[in-house]
Amino acid sequence: MSSSGSSSSQSPPNMASISDVSALFQTAKKYEELNVIGTGAYGTVYKARDLHNSGQIVAMKKVKVALTEDGIPLSTLREIALLRQLEAYRHPNIVRLLDVCHGGQSLERDHQLVLFLVFEHVEQDLDSYLKRAPGPLSENRIRNMSYDILSGVDFLHSHRIVHRDLKPHNLLVTSSGRVKLADFGLAKTYDTEMKLTSVVVTLWYRPPEVLLGVPYNTAVDVWSSGCVLAQLHSRTPLLQGGCDSEQLHCIFRLIGRPPRHEWPENVSIVADSFPDYPPQDLADVLPRIHPQALDLIKGMLVFDPAKRLTALDCLEHPYFTEEPLT
Repeated sequence: MSSSGSSSSQSPPNMASISDVSALFQTAKKYEELNVIGTGAYGTVYKARDLHNSGQIVAMKKVKVALTEDGIPLSTLREIALLRQLEAYRHPNIVRLLDVCHGGQSLERDHQLVLFLVFEHVEQDLDSYLKRAPGPLSENRIRNMSYDILSGVDFLHSHRIVHRDLKPHNLLVTSSGRVKLADFGLAKTYDTEMKLTSVVVTLWYRPPEVLLGVPYNTAVDVWSSGCVLAQLHSRTPLLQGGCDSEQLHCIFRLIGRPPRHEWPENVSIVADSFPDYPPQDLADVLPRIHPQALDLIKGMLVFDPAKRLTALDCLEHPYFTEEPLT
């Protein structure tokens, strides 16, 4: 209940009004939309032209933010402010955020605000890159791409950001072969109490803790990255389930059903729901893989998130340190 001295037009401390946002961001009129590039977990991405900057080609992510009667959740603005701060680092493995605009007030009556996150435009993603590659990637190319991915993940994690949807579609490959993480426009800042829906992370790259619906942390990105690193070697997704339960079967057929003492408490699925799968030799799944790369991926695809390598652990793995990256 409001006190007698409060103003009914004033937004609560965890909300921002439409006029607040209009003051923070320019409108998107300075950009001309050319065509749709694709749709991601957090919105539609357009190829666009910057009309105020020599016609520079950019990628614009259109994000619809739900409004309440009181305005815009400040959490949304905090996430965008954080991304703007990260841009100051210009990390080579994070796609550059160039601008943030609002799309006017046309959707205010529908209780939605349109925001545009303007990123540098990179021609292809890793999925299309792997499909177009004429043959197996060289070991040097795989190693360099793997390092790029993990370097970007470690950078996000060092700033308490969890990507939550790492997959080849969300990894961009530049003309020089560098990999940049993308589609993290509304990724979440890490919270020790984080328990979000299992909708996060595309199914084939989704770790066991998300599939089981238990609280998770930055380790989810390491699992997803491990799946991507395996795909660099095989050029096909490692774990291809058709639904959550089938995905768990795929995981346990590969790494073995975990022992009961590692099974999380208070989950609706019990360990005995799955056969007692023995672990498979990953070398049989990824033949001709570099032994150190095999050891790295095994350390990333561990059931217990607490026992999984961190992104920093991965960067310090002998796969990257025993020979110089080229």
